[in-house]
Amino acid sequence: MNHPSSRADEIASRVEAFVRGTIIPYERDPRRSSHGPSDDLVTEMRSKARAAGVLTPHILPDGSHLTQRETAHVLKKTGLSPLGPLACNTAAPDEGNMYLLGKVGSPEQKKRFLDPLVKGEARSAFFMTEPAETGGAGSDPSMMQSTAERSGNHWVINGRKAFITGADGAKVGIVMAKSAEGACLFLVDLPNPAIRIERVLDTIDSSMPGGHAVVTIDNLRVAADQMLGESGEGFKYAQVRLSPARLSHCMRWHGAATRAQEIATNYVCQRQAFGKLLIDHEGVGFQLADNLIDLKQAELMIDWCADVLDTGSLGTAESSMAKVAVSDALFRVADRCVQVMGGTGVTQDTIVEQVFREIRAFRIYDGPTEVHKWSLARKIKRDFTHGSK
Repeated sequence: MNHPSSRADEIASRVEAFVRGTIIPYERDPRRSSHGPSDDLVTEMRSKARAAGVLTPHILPDGSHLTQRETAHVLKKTGLSPLGPLACNTAAPDEGNMYLLGKVGSPEQKKRFLDPLVKGEARSAFFMTEPAETGGAGSDPSMMQSTAERSGNHWVINGRKAFITGADGAKVGIVMAKSAEGACLFLVDLPNPAIRIERVLDTIDSSMPGGHAVVTIDNLRVAADQMLGESGEGFKYAQVRLSPARLSHCMRWHGAATRAQEIATNYVCQRQAFGKLLIDHEGVGFQLADNLIDLKQAELMIDWCADVLDTGSLGTAESSMAKVAVSDALFRVADRCVQVMGGTGVTQDTIVEQVFREIRAFRIYDGPTEVHKWSLARKIKRDFTHGSK
């Protein structure tokens, strides 16, 4: 089995010490709401991460990126607290947006839009999903309703977007709309008067600053040099982002589920019922044993998919398999942690309840389990058809 590199091991150790020692105490901070931590809390935590040398730890000082396998080792440590990815600047959607800009952005675009993200001085949002009531793009991006029309040396964008994570308070936007050539991606400075937040949705999760917004885009004018790549190539670029972003979700939430297991273990190894410790009751002990199995299988699935991506492959099918397997496994882990802790498990006295909520949402974010299975079934049919000729 491949072990993490020495550099990844060293970075991960520093990140873990920082998250456990400095960030976990912030879990009691009142600047956390149902729509995520406030921006001043994020700024405060990031200043401490910068001082500790663990800000954006997966991107090296020369701008190069850790391998996906190395990134997995580091991002799992940032996930040990729901606040860890924000503090260390490895959170969604910024982490995926940084990856995309690093791969596709021009030198000028990187300087203007990527540098502030890498430095942790700005948050970003990815404007792709659209409202169901208008028949817009959800799990099927080909249903894109938002339009982009040429106007001299500008593009004019119109449409509505939904479930846009972090839009409220973001400084960098990546907007997807369709031109005559097909899907396009545009880089936008935020806030912009042409991009109006209708409302921030009340959702089951609460770890992402700015929450998840419904947005109207009304005659947004964007200079031609702010298009990311070429007109009509937006879906291709989105694929560059999607597989690694799915996998980094798995990495971060693996850390959170690991922490929930630690908290549940601490609880059942001290709490007594019916004359013995809870851990000594099979109905409790076996659930935590099942958690160990799920956590290890999820870890191996993450590492396997990371290795595929590190070959240069898009890893579309592999990331779908990993996303389904890991999100379902980690949800079982979180659910059992709540269960073995009884009444305490459903309170906010520990973060177990929050981890349960967040991982429940993760089974939908970056593609619901069913969409990934449908995609894999299509691949099975395609492979069979080609193989039988």
